[in-house]
Formats: sequence, structure tokens, C-alpha cells
Amino acid sequence: MVNLKAKPYNLDEQGIKWVKDTIANMTIEEKIGQLFVNMGASRDEEYLKSIVDNYHIGGVRYNPGKAEEVYEQNRILQENSKVPLLIAANTEAGGNGACTDGTYVGSEVKIAAANDPKYAYEMGRVSGVEAAAIGCNWSFAPIVDINRNWRNPIISTRTWSADVEQTLELSLEYMRGIQESGIAPAAKHFPGDGIDERDQHLSFAPNWLSVDEWDNTFGRVYGGLIEAGLPSIMAGHIALPEYVRHFNPQATQEEVLMPATLSKYILTDLLREKMNFNGLVVTDASHMVAMTSAMKRSEMLPTAIAAGSDLFLFFNDPDEDFGYMMDGYKKGIITDERLEEALTRILGTKAALGLHKKAKTEILQPKEEAMAKIGLPENTAIEAEVSDKAITLVKNKEGIFPITPEKHKRVLLVEVKGMESGFGKLMAMMNGGKKSPIENLKELLEAEGYEVEIYESPMDKIMKLPKEELMGAIMNVYAQKRPISTLTDNYDLIINVANVAPNTHQRIEWPASKGTPDIPFYVNEVPTIFVSIQSPFHLADVPQVKTYINAYDGKESTLKALVEKMVGRSEFTGVSPVDAFCGLLDTQY
Repeated sequence: MVNLKAKPYNLDEQGIKWVKDTIANMTIEEKIGQLFVNMGASRDEEYLKSIVDNYHIGGVRYNPGKAEEVYEQNRILQENSKVPLLIAANTEAGGNGACTDGTYVGSEVKIAAANDPKYAYEMGRVSGVEAAAIGCNWSFAPIVDINRNWRNPIISTRTWSADVEQTLELSLEYMRGIQESGIAPAAKHFPGDGIDERDQHLSFAPNWLSVDEWDNTFGRVYGGLIEAGLPSIMAGHIALPEYVRHFNPQATQEEVLMPATLSKYILTDLLREKMNFNGLVVTDASHMVAMTSAMKRSEMLPTAIAAGSDLFLFFNDPDEDFGYMMDGYKKGIITDERLEEALTRILGTKAALGLHKKAKTEILQPKEEAMAKIGLPENTAIEAEVSDKAITLVKNKEGIFPITPEKHKRVLLVEVKGMESGFGKLMAMMNGGKKSPIENLKELLEAEGYEVEIYESPMDKIMKLPKEELMGAIMNVYAQKRPISTLTDNYDLIINVANVAPNTHQRIEWPASKGTPDIPFYVNEVPTIFVSIQSPFHLADVPQVKTYINAYDGKESTLKALVEKMVGRSEFTGVSPVDAFCGLLDTQY
């Protein structure tokens, strides 16, 4: 039974009555529809009305857009839905996760590096103000995974820390900030990412910790959040083998390796019964391979609800998925008791947000008032403050700072790249016309009196050649040698700027050429600074560098703060919340 009087709902009799009466008056189609969170494919009014009319959805997570566009979308949804909707945003780094013109505050690892919990609160507060303004009432944040494996490519910058207590403290502060605006946070990804080195979007990625190890790490974090009244949790497609064996020593291999979203042992026995979580559970996105490859989709949908998830994240094909869920109910995979329980939590969360007390036309704030809350100067200023405090001088064996035009007049900037994914290409296209971080850094250094050149690699030049000339040119580059004097005679300082997205692949990809500045082999020849503007773990690929900095992003405010520190007008104050040395001996010397 769900206790709606207890946290996180804390409902009065009127609220409880609304939940019970609403469920009692639903058709079975409406009940099944409430289990789905739709990924909005369009902001067209006809499409939005058809989704709420035909599928009776319980919630929405939409495609990014400008604040005004998202506001209108959410207004149409709420005014046309029979039952108020949960409308979620991904405010993992600020209000920019709710709307594209919202305020970026910083990635979670950057916030942690600033070494002051007030910035986690500010990130939550700003996220809440801007998300609530455009009609959101739910956020798939904070990310409370614990970064214990530097090879993990998906949570590299998307979680606070490797430290349990810091993770809990910052998560609580974020939760406090976002709840001030009436947004329900959903901590993710239970039972916890950051142990395996794979990406659950693309592969299985279990959490391999023992029962005791899990209790003292992820269990400590989730337990603290639950005690503080956490409203909702996003379950990841992450198996927890040792806890399954704890509950059932005779569990089959299939049961042991079942992702949490489909495991009754993890969502019901552990989360509900042992940890006493009374709030809402939503699955992570159902297109991720760790879930879709676990069983047939027709079985997967009802099994997720039967296991203990209350909401199923995203239709694949709405008609097909709705049918699969309905069939699962008719076959008894989803029992009446389990369906009632899920609906009670869904509607209980909506009542806890006060949605049942408002007329449909009053759920959103007045538009003019709402738009005035997006991108406020006092909020955007926080990004620069975080940048100043977060930039971390991880390794400083050369004593190079401060750099000066007198000693380091001629500077070569070298962009270090990783594998170019389809997602990366898409983002590059979306940012077309904007200056790249390395171009911005060039201008900032030139303003300080340096002569700055951006290196163009032979491979970049070769790729511009006709096809018939490519192979010969590539072989020629591979065979080439260069005198060291081409570097020592022409440059006083080389700055490597690693701009490698950690999403699915965060390792540096070296070119085929030899003896070129792409690879920092010259650390004993020319003073060299290596700066990562995304992943905090690049030192593993360049252990030879004597000066290594984690800047955490390549935003303009970050680059300005970086230059201030390199020229000596500002101190490096960032404290790495993860093991930037990657547990390797050679990275430290």
C-alpha cells in the first residue's frame, strides 16, 4: 500500500480523495495510458491534442526548444489533458535543460570542483525557476551516480564526484534549490552508474559492487535522499548482481544480470521494501540497449511495471507499445494491485505538486511573467563565478605559471580530438557559425600580447584533397620526419586543448602522422600546457605532460577565467572531485 500521508507526498484528506476518486473514474485504457511518459516529437497543436486524447499519457519529456515554444507546448498539453500531466526536463546543468535559452550553470563535476555546496543549490534553484516558468514540474536530475571508474564514458562529467559524502551533500543542495520552485526532482540512475566501463545506452553495464560495498556507497546516497523526502527516482538499466543473489541465492544467471528497470529484486525487494522508498519510480529511456536487448519489447513493457517501475519512459511506436502494455495487463503480468499502486504514486505525485487544485488554464504562470524569468543576469553571472572557482590545476611539475609575453611570446594552440560520433557531428552542425573554444582562446591570448597560431594537422589538410590523391598523401605523412627545431625555433609555448565529448567515447584519438604537434611528445623540448575542456580524465592518454588543467567546459566564461589564471591574475582554486590521475602511477610524475 502507498502511504499518501507520508513523505514524499504529505497529502491532506482532500488530496488523497482526489487521487482515489480520479483512479476510480478512469477507464482501463486511461489507467494504462497513465503509465507512459511520451517523448514529444512535435509541438504542433493537433499532435499534442492527439497524444493526450488517444493515449491518456501520464507525463511528457519533450524535445529542446526556446522558452516561448516550450511554454506554448506545455500550455496546450495541460489545457487538453483530462488529468494534469507531469512535464519533465533534464536540468542536469541548469535551466538550459528546460529550454535552449535557459541558463547553463555548469556540469555536475564542474560544480563539485568549485568546492562549495552553495553552487549545487544555485544550480537547482536556477533550474527550478526557469523550468517552472515554462510549465515543467518534474526534473530528471540530479545525477547521483558515483564516479569510481575513469573509463566509464557516459557519466564522466554528468555526476558530482567519486566521494560518497560529497555526492550526497551536493545532491541534497540541488534538491533543496529546485524544490523551491515546485519542481519534483528525480535522482538517477538507480542502483547506480560509474562502476562498469560501458555505456548502458549501447551495452549492458552492471554495478558489480558487493552488498556491503553498495550499502556504503550508492545505498548511503539514495538512503540520505529518501530520508530527506526525495519525490522520485529514475531507475537505470543497470544490473546489481550481488543484491539479486542476496535476495535469492538460487537466482538464475538471467535474473542476476537483469537490468534494474526489469528486476523485482532491485526495485521492489531492495528499493521499496529494504530502503522504504515510498515515492515515484520512472524507468530510464526505453530505447537504450541495456533494456531493449534484455527481452522482447512486448514482454519488456509490462515487466517494467510489474518489477516496480510506476512510469514507462517513452513510446517506441505509441499504438504498438500501448497494445503491449494492455496485453500485459490482460495476461496478468501487471496485476490489478500493482496497477493501482503505480497509479496512486503517479497521481499522488501530481497532487503533491498541487496540480489537482488548479484550473487547467491556471497551471502555467502568466506568459509575460514567465518569460521574464529566463536568463536573468544575476543567474547567468553564476556560470562565470563557478568557472573561476572550478578550473583545476591537476598537475604542475614544470612551474610554468604565470606565463608572460616576455617568456612565452610565440604560442601554438593545438586542438586535440576524439572519435567524431554522429551525435558530435550533429552538435557541430547546430553550432555552425559560432567560434570554437580554441578560436576564442586565441583571441583572449592575443589580447594579452601573445602571438598565437592555431595548428592545422596534415590529416585535416589531406582530407581536403581529391580522392585519387588521398592514399599517397596519407602514406607520405605517415613516413615523414621533422627536425625538433621546427618547434623549438618557432614556439615558446604549446597549449593542447582537448575538446573530446565524454558521451559514449571520451578517449583521445591520435592521428596517423608522426612527429607533429597533435601528440605532445615534445614536453621536454617546449613548455607545454595540456587543457581538457570536457572530460576530466585525459591525463591517462598524456601521462608525459608536466602541466595539466581540467576546465570542465569550453564556455567563453571558462576560457576567460582560464587565461586569467595562466597569466597569474587569478589563482587556481578548483579541487578535483574525481581521480584525475585515473589510478595510474605514470600520470602523477
